[in-house]
Amino acid sequence: MPIHMPKLTLALTIALTLSGCSVMRSYDDELKQTVDLVSQGEVSQALQQLDSNNTSNDKDLLYYFEKGTLQRFDNKYKDSVTTWLSADHLVNEWENEAKIRAGAILENIGSVTLNDKTRRYDGHDYEKVMLSTQLALSHLLNGDWDFARTEIKKTHERESIIADVRAKETDAIEKESKEKGIGTTFKDLNGYPVETLNSPEIMSLKNGYQSAFSHYLAGFVYEALDEPSLASAGYRQAIELRPNVKILEDGLAGLDSRPHQHKPNETDVLMVVESGVAPSLTSVSIPIPVIYKGLGVIPISFPVLHSDPTHTTAPITVSVDNVNTQPLSMVTSLDAMSKRALKDDMQGIILRGILRAAIKGASQQALMGSNNGYAMLAGVALNAVNVITESADERTWRTLPSTINVARFSIPTGKHEFSLSSNKKTLDINGAHTLVVARVISNQVYWSQPVYTAKMPANIIAPPAPQIEPQIVQKKAVSKKVSKSSTKKRSKK
Repeated sequence: MPIHMPKLTLALTIALTLSGCSVMRSYDDELKQTVDLVSQGEVSQALQQLDSNNTSNDKDLLYYFEKGTLQRFDNKYKDSVTTWLSADHLVNEWENEAKIRAGAILENIGSVTLNDKTRRYDGHDYEKVMLSTQLALSHLLNGDWDFARTEIKKTHERESIIADVRAKETDAIEKESKEKGIGTTFKDLNGYPVETLNSPEIMSLKNGYQSAFSHYLAGFVYEALDEPSLASAGYRQAIELRPNVKILEDGLAGLDSRPHQHKPNETDVLMVVESGVAPSLTSVSIPIPVIYKGLGVIPISFPVLHSDPTHTTAPITVSVDNVNTQPLSMVTSLDAMSKRALKDDMQGIILRGILRAAIKGASQQALMGSNNGYAMLAGVALNAVNVITESADERTWRTLPSTINVARFSIPTGKHEFSLSSNKKTLDINGAHTLVVARVISNQVYWSQPVYTAKMPANIIAPPAPQIEPQIVQKKAVSKKVSKSSTKKRSKK
């Protein structure tokens, strides 16, 4: 079929248009600048840059991820919660859709013909779970323990949904690959840095979305709210995910004895130190052999994760008043979790990449092999489009920490000077249980001062009140709030 000039013009127009849209956007470059500003203590400038890079009124999930983190650095806990609830709404949409279309790994034709950036960004699985965990932390810092409990419960539900969706997706990928005779393992990608995803630390993880920290935090919150059976389950899950870590084992072992050892005017402190930033994603181009009227080779891009040691300085101890020094234990590595998640996702990425190579190869050879001059020019234009648009998806929540370290100790209620390396901060410690969060990026330490409110667990734990009537009253109150705003759907389950 003859290819006329209007079609060639259209192809060139598409190429030029794509060069300026999200298909060509470099998230890695944008977030490098944002992280550098944070490492210099310039959070306000980082927020301004994030907004300048996201001018559309229709903000995506990644924008809310990053903005909520930056707001918490600035101790704006309520703003952070509001922003992350917007992200949570989008994740809820994914959950509802995923239950229906689980296994539909090729539903977006753009991911096959252009690149994976055309897919709606639903977040990596560990990001979805960490969103609930980060929301719980912000609620706790704001003194909203019941809301934190809601997020803890949501974490468990979210993990269950993800497990079900991924099992169905794996089955669908294997079926599609078998039908098309396509290999979806690393050995099919000659030149991919396999060693980045095959370390013992990564292989030892149960999956790429459950973290020991999330479940230990659950145990701590349930314990503070006097729900020992749920606290026990949280501590046990944390130990299962990261065995042989003393602080996790002590959480479970001391569950029965701690309430009796608690003294009035003393606070059980969970110290959380988030260090560094999550790995960045970049593209690596790998030639894929394609058979169409002879053997050809098409370069296809695949994502590679790179750890960021530049901004990672993990303290090993925390000191209180220069006399009480406690060891910090690494309980979760988001660096390792993100790599495990990518390893698990690579089957689908490889399948889409090989299909994309086949489509591009067939289209180019059909046009370039024609005797029609216009067709040959169209083939040149198509090749240009292929080169311009071929890129792996670099989108990832970069302001998440690389590692999460914790310490737990009891100190008298009141003001204390906390020290991480040479950085010091005086914090007001109140309540029977509280949380102190510090974020370390390069030489910057962002301290979070916990807010004390009447909602926090009291110093003297009273006997539990009858639950029937209060639950009925609370459900009615919540139903009225829901009708006003979808962002206030937070009730004690």
